[in-house]
Amino acid sequence: MNYTAQKPATASNPLSAEELRAMNAWWRACNYLSVGMIYLRDNPLLKEPLKIEHVKHRLLGHWGASPALSFVWLHLNRVIKRDDLDMIFMAGPGHGAPGVIGPTYLEGTYSEVYPDKSEDMDGLRKFFKQFSFPGQIGSHVTPETPGSIHEGGELGYSLSHAYGACLDNPDLIVACVVGDGEAETGPLATAWHSNKFINPTRDGAVLPILNLNGYKIANPTILARISPERLAALFHGYGYTPYFVEGDDPDSMHQTMAQTLDTVIAEIRAIQKSARDSGKAELPSWPMIVLRTPKGWTGPKEINGHKAEGSWRSHQVPFSDVRTNPAHLKLLEDWLKSYKAEELFDANGQLMPELRALAPQGHRRMSANLHANGGLLCKDLKLPDFRNYAVEVKEAGKVLHENTKPLGEFLRDVMRNNMTNFRVFGPDETASNRLQSIYEVSKKVWMAELLPEDADGGELSRDGRVMEMLSEHTLIGWLEGYLLTGRHGFFHTYEAFAHVIDSMFNQHAKWLDISKNHVPWRAPVASQNILLSSTVWRQDHNGFSHQDPGFIDLVTNKSPSVTRIYLPPDANTLLVIADQCLRSTNCINVIVADKQKHLQFTTIDEAIVHCAKGIGIWRRASNDEGVEPDVVMASCGDVATQEALAATALLREHLPDLKVRFVNVVDLYKMQPITEHPCGSTDREFDSLFTTDKPVIFNFHGYPWLIHKLAYRFKNHENLHVRGYKERGNINTPLELAILNQTDRFTLVIDVIDRVPGLAAKAAHLKEQMKNQIILNLAYAHEHGADKDEFTNWVWPY
Repeated sequence: MNYTAQKPATASNPLSAEELRAMNAWWRACNYLSVGMIYLRDNPLLKEPLKIEHVKHRLLGHWGASPALSFVWLHLNRVIKRDDLDMIFMAGPGHGAPGVIGPTYLEGTYSEVYPDKSEDMDGLRKFFKQFSFPGQIGSHVTPETPGSIHEGGELGYSLSHAYGACLDNPDLIVACVVGDGEAETGPLATAWHSNKFINPTRDGAVLPILNLNGYKIANPTILARISPERLAALFHGYGYTPYFVEGDDPDSMHQTMAQTLDTVIAEIRAIQKSARDSGKAELPSWPMIVLRTPKGWTGPKEINGHKAEGSWRSHQVPFSDVRTNPAHLKLLEDWLKSYKAEELFDANGQLMPELRALAPQGHRRMSANLHANGGLLCKDLKLPDFRNYAVEVKEAGKVLHENTKPLGEFLRDVMRNNMTNFRVFGPDETASNRLQSIYEVSKKVWMAELLPEDADGGELSRDGRVMEMLSEHTLIGWLEGYLLTGRHGFFHTYEAFAHVIDSMFNQHAKWLDISKNHVPWRAPVASQNILLSSTVWRQDHNGFSHQDPGFIDLVTNKSPSVTRIYLPPDANTLLVIADQCLRSTNCINVIVADKQKHLQFTTIDEAIVHCAKGIGIWRRASNDEGVEPDVVMASCGDVATQEALAATALLREHLPDLKVRFVNVVDLYKMQPITEHPCGSTDREFDSLFTTDKPVIFNFHGYPWLIHKLAYRFKNHENLHVRGYKERGNINTPLELAILNQTDRFTLVIDVIDRVPGLAAKAAHLKEQMKNQIILNLAYAHEHGADKDEFTNWVWPY
C-alpha cells in the first residue's frame, strides 16, 4: 500500500489569499467562542482586563476536540455555499460541543432560536455563561443545540446515526466527524460496514471524517498510533477511499482541507450520478477523510512545564485553578487575546460582516437544516386498516396462531404504502420472528456481492428496504437517525438480545425527553417502535443464555413521558397495539410478543376495546360478577396469560364455589399510579379491579419484582403476589420452564389455596394433586423431552 498515494495533490491551492484570511478569521472566532464558553461568565470580549469575577466558579466542558470540529464545520460551509449542498453535521466527539455550538452562534441560528442569546455584547455574555451552567445547557451537543440530532455523549453511535439519516434522502450529505476515542468502541467499529447498505440511486451519502487528535481523556488512541499504511489499509478493507489531511499549520491545513473536500464531494456526486443515470446500483468505494490535528489545537503549548496542545492534558479544561492562581488567570487572558477578537467582532459584539458572509443562508445552514429538526419534515404514515389482518376467533382460547405472523402481514402493507419513508430493521431475524411477509413487498437491502444461491430464498436485493445486519447497535443507530430526520421505522430482535442496545435506548430516551419537554422548537418525530420476540418462555430450546425478559425493567427507569410498554396476549391485541404505536410520536414503544403459536383469546373488536383500556376484567374467565371475588387472578404477557387461564380453569373445575376475577394487563404502565406515568391507573380504577383487601395472584411475563416496583403505592399491594421469571432455566420443555420459575398453572392454583382464607383445609386434596402434577410433569419432560399432549394441546374449556 502506497500511503503517500492516498493524499490529494496540493500543488494548486484552492483558496485565494483573501478566502484564506477570512476563513482563518472565522475559525479563530469559533475557537474564541469555545474558550469563552468553558471559562467566562462575564466580560465576553475582554473590553477590560480579565478578573476573577469574570470566570465561572465551576469549569466544565471539553476543549480538546473543539477546534477540529469547528475547522471541519467551516470547510463544509464553503462547499455548501458554493454548490448549494443539502448537508447536516454529526459530531461524534460530543465532548467537543463548544466546537459545534460556536458555529451555530456565528451563523445566527442560535440567536434566532434563543433570542436572549442575541448577536451583541449582552447576548454573547449570556451565551458564554449558559454553557455547562446550572439550569442552562449541558456540555455535549444536546437537543438544545440547533442542527444536532446526535449528542455525542453516547460514545460510538455517530456513524450509524449518520447512515440512518441518509437513507431515502437522495440529496442529503451527512458529514460525520468520528472521534478517535469513539472509534475504539464496538458500535462505531461495526458501523463502518454501513456503507454496504447504501444504495446511491435513492439514498444520500455519508462523509466520514475520522479526527485523529491522538488522545482520549488520559491515554493515546489506537488508530492514532498505528502506521499510516495500516490505517489506510484498514479503511480500504472497509470499502472506503481514504484521504489524509494532516498538520498543525493553519494556512497549510486550510488549503489541504479545501482541496480534499473539493475532491471527495466531486467523488460522491460522481458515484450518485453514475448510479442514477444508469439505474444500476452497485457497491462503490465511498470517500472518507482522515483528519490528523493536535488535540487542543491553537491552545496553550505548555502549562506548568507540561505539554498541553497535542496532549491528553487538553482533553477537558486545560487548567482549572484560574480563580486561585494569578498566573493561570493571566495565561487564560493571553490565550483568549491570541485569537484577536477585536478583529472578529465589532464594538457591539457582532461578527464582522465579511465573516458573516462565509456562512450559508437560511435552511442551507447546517445549524438550521430541516433534516436536523426532522419533525418538520415528518409525514404521517398511510396505514392500512389493521382489522383486515385479524385472526378469526369464534371461540376464545381454542384457536392456535402465530402471534407475530399477522403483524408481519400488516407491516408488509405499511411498507407497500410508504416506500420512501418507512423501513424495518432487525438482526437477521425477520423470518425467524415470523415477519417474513414483508419480503413480498421489499427484500433485504444488500449492496455487497450477490451469489446465485442468494436468489433461492435469500431475499437479498439492491433495492430492498428491509435492513438486516447482525449488529443491534448498528440497526438501532440506523433507526434513530432515520426517525430523527423525519421518517418512520420498526425494529425487532430477540428479547434476550435487546440488552445489546441498553445504552442506546437510554440515550435516545433522554434525547426525546429533553426534546419533548424542554425544547419547544423541536417538532415531534415518529416514535421508536421496538418488538421483542422469541421471548423467554419459548426459549426452552436455546437455553439459559436466551432467557432474559429484563429489557423492560430498564425501560421503566426512563422518563414516563417518552416510554410505553405493551404485552399483548394474542395476535389481535398485537395488531391493535402496533397500529397505535405507528401513529404515535416522541415515544419509545416496547412491545413484547412471542412468535410461536399461541391460543387466541380476543376477537378484533374485543382487542380494540381491551387495548383502549390497557387493563381489564376478562368476563369469560371470571365468575364473580355481581359479588366480591375471593381472589383476583391477573396476567400480563402471552404465555403468562395462558398459564393463568389454565389455573383459573382448574379452580373453577375443582372449587366451583370459589369466586375468581380474571384481570389481564396489556399496557404495563397501568400497574403504576397515574401520578407517576400518564398511562397509569387512578387509585379508584386500580382498587376497583384488584380490590383493596383480596389476594391477587399475578402471573407476569418478566421478572416479578418489576410489578412490585410499579404498584407498591396502591392500597392492596401487600396482598399482591407476583410470579415471574426467576433465572431458572436451561434446555427445558415449555411447561417445565414455567414450573421451574413457578409461573405454571399448578403453582398458581397452590398459590390461590395458600392465599385465600379458609381454603387451606378445604382444598388440601387439590393442593396435593397440584404438587403431584408438578413432580410428574418434570419427570415426564426429562424422560420424553416433551410435555404431555394434554398440556401442549390445552384449550380454554369454558
